[in-house]
Amino acid sequence: MVNRTVVVTGAAGMLGSHLARRLRADGDQVRAVDLRPGPDIAFAGDVRDATLMRSALAGADAVVHCASALPSYPAAQIRSIVVDGTRTVLGTAVRAGVPRVVHISSTAVYGLPRVVPTTEEHPREPVDTYSAAKAAAEEIADELRAGGACLPVLRPKTFLGPGRMGLFAMLFEWAEEGRHFPVLGRGDVRIQMLALADLVAAVRAVLDAPPEVANDTYNIAAAEFGTLREDFQAVLDAAGHGRRVVPLPGRPALAALRTLERLRLSPVYGRLLSKLTADSYVSIDRARDRLGFHPLQSNQDAILDTYAWWREQRRLGDRPEREESHNAAHQDGPTTGRTSRDPWKQGVLAAAKIFF
Repeated sequence: MVNRTVVVTGAAGMLGSHLARRLRADGDQVRAVDLRPGPDIAFAGDVRDATLMRSALAGADAVVHCASALPSYPAAQIRSIVVDGTRTVLGTAVRAGVPRVVHISSTAVYGLPRVVPTTEEHPREPVDTYSAAKAAAEEIADELRAGGACLPVLRPKTFLGPGRMGLFAMLFEWAEEGRHFPVLGRGDVRIQMLALADLVAAVRAVLDAPPEVANDTYNIAAAEFGTLREDFQAVLDAAGHGRRVVPLPGRPALAALRTLERLRLSPVYGRLLSKLTADSYVSIDRARDRLGFHPLQSNQDAILDTYAWWREQRRLGDRPEREESHNAAHQDGPTTGRTSRDPWKQGVLAAAKIFF
């Protein structure tokens, strides 16, 4: 189907902006919604603003709700942006009669599952504010789907691509400076990620699929992935300094990082710490079999492409764009606009460089 009108929330963001460009290139009309105004943003404002969303959604053929919050936001902001924002966007879309409403969720809804590969049937077991908000947002989607809406839900793993910063900026910086890079324990846990281009392809698949296929919940992730040590070492090898991944004693290092997190001296949050100590990967069989989803990039492909982008920006002397709006309202305070395109403030971890 061509010449659709598709509303994309969080359209100045990493996922939203790439998706909007892909949709336009494929002949769709895009109505871009984001808190941050810009030349491509048709509706500048907060996704919790029902009046704004009614205007954006009027006569639309589909909406893709990408806007969200970061796990590092204050708890009240996470709940408001993720839960209230989802209720406003999805509810307004269904009431407006939008034929297809795509909700971008997260595998965070599973919490810290010990069953791998984790399938979509695994219960939602949130372990922190962020995963609880994502689970609550899915409950809103479930209710609307039960009422007859065609409401695909995608659960991506952490996705990487040009523009991605966060934790990865620390890895890239240390690699570029010719430093070793630490991992908890031996680094032999298998952590599955996802290339941004493959996530965009998955969104296109649910937009194009027949309603009876699209109207389901799908894990979206890389098909090929190895260990965290292998992925980090690939970046160090690409840097060309001959540096290595350095194992840290697991329990003492974990205890130290948890203490630093409580003191707000480290950006590494609790759920991420737990994820780094156990295998974390999901089944993508349902997406493969029903949507024809076949990811083209492995973990290493995605992380090396992101590193190449980061190096090019550094070579050009450009500061990586901070474009991914998570639609926090202006009154929400100083975290408004902090995104996954921003490098983490390393805190006391920056001082640890001297040991590597």
